[in-house]
Amino acid sequence: MKSHTRSRSRSRQLSACLAASVCFGCQPSSPSTPSNPPTAEQSAEAAPASLKEAFADHFLVGVAMPASVFTQSDQASAELVKAQFNRITAENETKWKGVQATPEFDFTTADRFVEFGKTNGMQIHGHVLVWHTDQPEWLFKGEGGRPATREELLGRLKEHIDALAGRYKGSIAYWDVVNEGLEDDGTMRKSEWYTIIGEDYIEQAFTMAAAAAPDAKLVYNDYNMWMPAKRDAAVEIVKRLRSKNIRIDAIGMQGHYRTAGDPTTAHVEDAILAYKAAGVEVLISEFDIDPLPFAWDRVGADVNFSAELKAELDPYPAGFPAEAEEAQAQRYADMFRIFVKHSDVIESVTFWGVSDGASWLNTWPVKGRTNYPLLFDRQLQPKKAYHAVMAVASES
Repeated sequence: MKSHTRSRSRSRQLSACLAASVCFGCQPSSPSTPSNPPTAEQSAEAAPASLKEAFADHFLVGVAMPASVFTQSDQASAELVKAQFNRITAENETKWKGVQATPEFDFTTADRFVEFGKTNGMQIHGHVLVWHTDQPEWLFKGEGGRPATREELLGRLKEHIDALAGRYKGSIAYWDVVNEGLEDDGTMRKSEWYTIIGEDYIEQAFTMAAAAAPDAKLVYNDYNMWMPAKRDAAVEIVKRLRSKNIRIDAIGMQGHYRTAGDPTTAHVEDAILAYKAAGVEVLISEFDIDPLPFAWDRVGADVNFSAELKAELDPYPAGFPAEAEEAQAQRYADMFRIFVKHSDVIESVTFWGVSDGASWLNTWPVKGRTNYPLLFDRQLQPKKAYHAVMAVASES
């Protein structure tokens, strides 16, 4: 790996430790000295023991967690996170409903998330300031139940960003400022943010976030960011904001992929290169690989209500077959090779969930399925996909 990347990794590790007032393994490097070749036993002992160690010269490796992990009521998952990852995202606790379900703020659980990251020397990612879902109903209502006006909604947005991003200034390193503001065809999503404020709601949100969290990196995050129309629209957002001297630092490419089908590695690589050319960092922000049959045309269905639907969409309720697991592992390895190849612009890869049993894909897009999308199984043991990803690290 190029020396500048090693220096970048080292700098990020030290920065994370300094921000947390703790440091794990950050002793100054000592000059190398000649030595005899290592024995097989010594080589085994020197092999990386974790994802964060294996990819230390490339990017940070993150994970999204539910509150049960960072409050450590799920102690086993918490220990796994501490051992394997050096970057964390809260699945729900820094969303609008997580801190302001009513007009009053409640930072109790969000504080515990941030404290977990600081205590364990991890980079902390804030998710999310503006999104079209998981928003409380009161947010878009005016007096007497009428729709909120542009001025009312902008005022609430500023109050929220000032309070949330401002509270964790210097602790949260990255913020998803706007999440999923585009349709797959590149047009603006007609959310309540868009219909009440107008297309400039994105500009308004990034301007407010830059003022509230001047030291944090600001991110536009979305799914299917490999699709050419959506990719090009995201690049235009970057260009538009920067033409108005509004700061945007990174694009979050949600990596909710499947074992079979699109995107190809070429799709993903083309998108990474497009965002690099736009001058922003790239975050692989929500990574998992779904091995189950496509079900997005059945959103909201419950497979347990129909034996026929369950047989079609939930093929592995008793366990993950070896052949399917092998195919998933190969897909993970192929994607990680692209990530490593472009680690000059990719700052982090974050898995959306700790283990298969806790994945959102067990209940979405349809309920009642037994899914296997992550690197660790329901017993928190590494799967073939984990070993395949670790093998990619050893190739570079």
